[in-house]
Amino acid sequence: MQTVQIRLHPLDKQITAPRGSSLIDVLHEFGVEFPCGGKGTCGKCKVKLLQGEISADPKHKRKLQDLGLSPEWRLACMSRAEGDLVLEVGQYEAMIQADDTLFSFESREGYGVAVDLGTTTLVAQLVELSTAKVLGVETALNPQRLWGSDLISRLEAALAGNASELTRLIREEIGQMILKLLDGSEISIDRLVLVGNTVMQHLFCGYDIKSLSFYPFESSNLGVRHFNASELEWDIDCRQISFYPSIGSFVGSDILAGIHATGMWRRKEYSVLVDLGTNGEIVVGNSETLLCSSTAAGPAFEGASISMGMLASTGAISSVANTEDGLLCSVIGNVPAKGICGSGLIDAVAVLLEDGMLGEFGEIISGDLELALTDQVRLSAKDIQEFLLAKAAIAAGLKILRRKLGVTSDEVSHIYIAGAFGNYINLEKMVRTGMMCFPPDRFHKLGNTALIGAKMFLFSDIKFASELLALTRHVKLESEEDFQDIFVEELNFTPPSI
Repeated sequence: MQTVQIRLHPLDKQITAPRGSSLIDVLHEFGVEFPCGGKGTCGKCKVKLLQGEISADPKHKRKLQDLGLSPEWRLACMSRAEGDLVLEVGQYEAMIQADDTLFSFESREGYGVAVDLGTTTLVAQLVELSTAKVLGVETALNPQRLWGSDLISRLEAALAGNASELTRLIREEIGQMILKLLDGSEISIDRLVLVGNTVMQHLFCGYDIKSLSFYPFESSNLGVRHFNASELEWDIDCRQISFYPSIGSFVGSDILAGIHATGMWRRKEYSVLVDLGTNGEIVVGNSETLLCSSTAAGPAFEGASISMGMLASTGAISSVANTEDGLLCSVIGNVPAKGICGSGLIDAVAVLLEDGMLGEFGEIISGDLELALTDQVRLSAKDIQEFLLAKAAIAAGLKILRRKLGVTSDEVSHIYIAGAFGNYINLEKMVRTGMMCFPPDRFHKLGNTALIGAKMFLFSDIKFASELLALTRHVKLESEEDFQDIFVEELNFTPPSI
């Protein structure tokens, strides 16, 4: 069998694939996930051809012209790997996040590394501190996924006696990523900043996780933790290694970094930051005070509580639209659908509401126990109720934090949606569900604000993070006297009036 070599930039990764393979299939096998339905219509699987040749038929060329793409671009879903290639993969712009993000900084000598320690994905950037230029990027899957993809599974594994192994695995993986960034050079790292949610913080630092596993879910180990390289068994020269502080028991340093990245901490007008990932974190405030909380929304949006739910990976329905011929579902990887991810779930519920197939309280109007999205994927009545619970948690959390600040929805000028998941949300459909009732033009999708903020932290000392932390106040929603009443009020899909 003849093979071809495909090198991917900016990651400098190489793939060996059978000659003539579908390019999108090859990239999906490697782990590059496009929110593309494979129809040659959306342009979301674009790749830039740096070296080699990929033929484009007239239909392909017309589509590139329609999308305003120059001749060196191709759509992976319409391309085949007939020879050796060097590609720049547009998808990684979302995953790596904003190498060209502009921010004010004070130039420093030396080099820094910013690390986003995510539940699923790890990302590290090597940064030149004199220019803020990103010199290299490494990504990897979190090796702790062997014990489960969600935080509950990791906590259970740690409680069962695997805590030290979970710590060893994550430290070792990040150490290897840093070595790859340095690539045998003699660069000395001046600063290394790590951010992540509180469970990742505890597992990386080797803290006892019992405090996060049982009521009242309070930990005394939320502050900054400094390490030296030998303590982590890293064979690198690094002057300062710091895991930045968390805000509360389920609001980690990834959200603190997000606050920094958005700049909401320095503006007089009110802003909202929402991360619909694992802990469903919400931040509301301005330069005077920032209220932060977490909600139980993650299991629905990450698929854990949905019967055919899954993360945004190959085979997941990522968007749903209504057409004259019925529902049109876009599936990541252009393969038969095997489940639905968070963005697809939001779309599906909104479309079913618009079609009158769901009632005000999420009931299936026909009386059926489930609704078919495709031949393979269905949403059950229980799935829709799980979504409604997640929607109500976010909406109630926002309402309570705004109320505590005395802020109306009209007074909120910016709503920032963080996380890779947020990149793919259809804002109009999300608003239709009543999850966040703001005009769509106030929303901003920022992607990985944790990584952007971690990079920005490289240019300030830990004192700045402490000052930022002092602006924030963690609010336990479940301790609010009327949380349950407001939560119940939000358990409906009444069309929002905005």
